[in-house]
Amino acid sequence: MMIGNISEFRPEKISGSRRLEFVLFLLVFRWSGIMDVDDDNSVSTSVMEPSAAVIDGQTVVATSPVPIQPVSIIGPPLGSPVPPIPTQLPSITPQLAPLPPVVRQPQAQQNGEVSPSDSDSDSDNDGSGPTPSTAEYEVSEQSRQIRERQEKVMQELLIKRRAAALAVPTNDMAVRARLRRLSEPITLFGEREMERRDRLRMLLAKLDAEGQLERLMKAHEDEEAAASARKDEPEEDIQYPFYTEGSKALLQARVEIAKYSLPRAALRLQRARRKRDDPDEDLDAEIDWALNQAGNLVLDCSEIGDDRPLSGCSFSHDGNMLATCASSGVAKLWSMPQVNKVSTLKGHTERLTDVAFSPVDNYIATASADRTARLWNTEGSLLKTFEGHLDRLARIAFHPSGKYLGTTSFDKTWRLWDIDTGEELLLQEGHSRSVYGLTFHRDGSLAASCGLDALARVWDLRSGRSILALEGHVKSVFGISFSPNGYHLATGGEDNTCRIWDLRKRKPLYVIPAHSNSVSQVKFEPEEGYFLVTASFDLTAKVWSSRDFKPVKTLSGHEGRVTSLDIAGDGQHIATVTSDRTIKLWSSRNSGKEKDMEID
Repeated sequence: MMIGNISEFRPEKISGSRRLEFVLFLLVFRWSGIMDVDDDNSVSTSVMEPSAAVIDGQTVVATSPVPIQPVSIIGPPLGSPVPPIPTQLPSITPQLAPLPPVVRQPQAQQNGEVSPSDSDSDSDNDGSGPTPSTAEYEVSEQSRQIRERQEKVMQELLIKRRAAALAVPTNDMAVRARLRRLSEPITLFGEREMERRDRLRMLLAKLDAEGQLERLMKAHEDEEAAASARKDEPEEDIQYPFYTEGSKALLQARVEIAKYSLPRAALRLQRARRKRDDPDEDLDAEIDWALNQAGNLVLDCSEIGDDRPLSGCSFSHDGNMLATCASSGVAKLWSMPQVNKVSTLKGHTERLTDVAFSPVDNYIATASADRTARLWNTEGSLLKTFEGHLDRLARIAFHPSGKYLGTTSFDKTWRLWDIDTGEELLLQEGHSRSVYGLTFHRDGSLAASCGLDALARVWDLRSGRSILALEGHVKSVFGISFSPNGYHLATGGEDNTCRIWDLRKRKPLYVIPAHSNSVSQVKFEPEEGYFLVTASFDLTAKVWSSRDFKPVKTLSGHEGRVTSLDIAGDGQHIATVTSDRTIKLWSSRNSGKEKDMEID
């Protein structure tokens, strides 16, 4: 062991097994009297005294520097040369007390393994640096949670990187099909197309991270191969019916409706051509006269109609009678124009929602919240009861032929009934929410319905098809009416507007900001359709021109919401009923005078 200068030596740089050898060397060194000699022939150095220390769980003899006092040397005089130091030290073995054996305890690791001993670690080290400690640190719960969060974030980042590299179809139908193959919901509530595509991308990335993507893709390829193989095989030509088969009574009714509507449609078109081509016909003058009549409407009579709020009214086909219904479940007939009560119709067990006169006979139909509709005569006798709806009824309307009755209900359907037999001919679905209003075309070929789904639908009674779905209202639609000209349709609803639709163009023609509250009813003048009237919950009814849809007259005076209205056949009288239980009759001032112009 080569040592240059003992004072500069540090024993802590020596490994454990060699420290003992070093201590023995120091003892031998002191005993032999070999020292550094300075100019004053005195020895001044420091020797590492052995001291006990505990290192790595075991007792080790260490050394600490102890100063040695200068000692006089007995030897040759100062001037004599110093004898050379022998290169080999005498082999003198000092009598030392035996050291106690060192017992080393193996340290158990977390995985059950035993840590290597210090001797093994000493043999592995070359003495150039300190030995690393094998003791483990105790990880706190907070550090463990932070580490778990970091690992989770890193895992999510890797999944997002994988997802960005994946190819996902852009077609929404293909995305839905892929999600269905992965046994995932094809859509979530409120999920858009891009969100659905991102969800598929993340699912594929997660499966890729778990090592399942290749297996799923292989199954997908096998499925596509099987599908292509099935396409190559010839398929049997099986034809399924595209309609729901109805009863023979419905078929007979459709035939009768077609026979009734075709001649009337031809007559209407013939009259329109004659008015267009005949130079003697002045259409603008006729419209101006009708609007002048409507502008002269005044309140002619006001009568208390019932003890409860009124919900519907209807004129007879000759204009001599008026029928009203109320929440008390009772309908009443009134003579015109004095508005005297003629008879009372009792029989319903719940409140009445609407009443309608037959266009050809003196029959009255009532609709009720007891889920039934009933047919009465003018004497107050019950003729028929129509049962079948699953929820309360809303509005009711007669077919122009007088042979059929239409009812709407909150069970999301409207139904067509045979007046003579009382049989249900048609149960028509199509609205996603309650059906409220119903009207029939003047020719009898079409029916139009509206409901709380903000839609109006036009149905062909001869084929049973829904030919138009009119979208435009943003809230529930309560009133609907066909114009006598055959191609205009008016709707009014909870969005306070009245919309005019052109059936020829299949789009809205005009939007009337009619009222400041919900529009409860809308009707065209039944003779020529030169004006229309709207009723509203803002306590008023208004008359509008059908030529430019400008306001003509405001009928104000009610103290409650106007729930329904009707126009007499000659257009000279308008009846309104409200929740203030009153009936108000509005008449033209010159209705008793002779007309200045004959209207064809």
